[in-house]
Amino acid sequence: MSNIVAIVGRPNVGKSTLFNRIVESRTAIVDDVSGVTRDRNYGKGEWNGAQFSIIDTGGYVASSTDVFEEEIKRQVLLAIDESDVIIYVVDVEIGVTDLDDAVSEMLRKVDKPVFVAVNKVDNHARIADSYEFYNLGLGDIFCISSINGSGTGDLLDKVVEAFPKAESTSEEEDEIPHFAIVGRPNVGKSSLINALTDENRHIVTDVAGTTRDTISTRYNKFGHDFILADTAGLRKKGKVHENIEFYSVMRSIRAIEASDVCLLLVDATQGLEAQDVNIFNLALKNKKGVVILVNKWDLVEKDHKSTKLFTEKIKEKIAPFTDVPIIFTSALTKQRILKAFEVAMKVYENRKKKIKTSLLNEYLLEAIEHFSPPSTKGKLIKIKYVTQLPTPTPTFAFYANLPQYIKAPYKRYLENKIREYFDFEGSPVTIVFRNK
Repeated sequence: MSNIVAIVGRPNVGKSTLFNRIVESRTAIVDDVSGVTRDRNYGKGEWNGAQFSIIDTGGYVASSTDVFEEEIKRQVLLAIDESDVIIYVVDVEIGVTDLDDAVSEMLRKVDKPVFVAVNKVDNHARIADSYEFYNLGLGDIFCISSINGSGTGDLLDKVVEAFPKAESTSEEEDEIPHFAIVGRPNVGKSSLINALTDENRHIVTDVAGTTRDTISTRYNKFGHDFILADTAGLRKKGKVHENIEFYSVMRSIRAIEASDVCLLLVDATQGLEAQDVNIFNLALKNKKGVVILVNKWDLVEKDHKSTKLFTEKIKEKIAPFTDVPIIFTSALTKQRILKAFEVAMKVYENRKKKIKTSLLNEYLLEAIEHFSPPSTKGKLIKIKYVTQLPTPTPTFAFYANLPQYIKAPYKRYLENKIREYFDFEGSPVTIVFRNK
């Protein structure tokens, strides 16, 4: 089960700094100027053995006070709607502001765990100043410093304790492939499921966001048996405006994390856009199989080079991971619909594939001998052995005398060789180097 943590709060309270600390990277840009976070950041966190998705809901807001407050309100409402746990960040240096009160009023109405993180408490004198935030009426507060990390451990202890308990599923359902249809609003996700099942189970309109919740369907025909999830779109178009991308990403996260293979639908009339690439990267970050479906292909004027040129443009945008099947479909005419799911099943099998150690060493050691790792600091690097690790997704360990000196380009070379010899199309491959 996926757990989603949303970080909310007014600008310049340190949300992005806290986000970076939890995901242990510098994904989010941090600056003293409010509104630096124009794009919503998504990352993976882990604490006490519990894994979760974390979203920084910061965003640029216009200078007008009314627009400023309205934008923050939209952000908080979306986070409340989609998350399991909310971290509400406030600033001890500034104290309680009118905007903090407005956000708190919304959060008090929510039946979800909310943890108030009083940020910038980096000395004992500021602990007393933090007591003011009890007036927000949201229960216990946690004094933290996002920059040096103090107090964040206690906060995360409570966050992971508050995650909802996973619902038990039948053993049979666990063994069935889970496919998620993901993509931007109005690319034809629901139409695709209707075309596959020959039933109008899902409402289809021209309005982006007709699907409000993630809907699962079991398909058992023509020798195929899998569970298909149609990811939800937006609530009401008039209420989201510039938050369309944020909402579609949040709605996709749960379906992606619960799936084995993601079928990313792209609108052929618009091409692969930035939001499609964002969702593609979400699937890769979660180590899911991916199939790209170029839908509405019947609406495109074509010649004998159209498919090739479209494929090249997609691979250029999703590089460096380009070993992904691309199928041109039409939900309206049912063109290549069954083929799309046959390919998805093949990707599912690739993701589960196990290669014998003897075969790995037979093929890969020869490739390594042909092109050895470049020496670093005058030291000769030798890889002696390779094996596939017993992980849910394809992970290969290469044992070397100096694994710390092997660089990313050589890692890509080894991944390309694995794909060339053993066919992991559509499935992410992880490579690790260990001391022999």
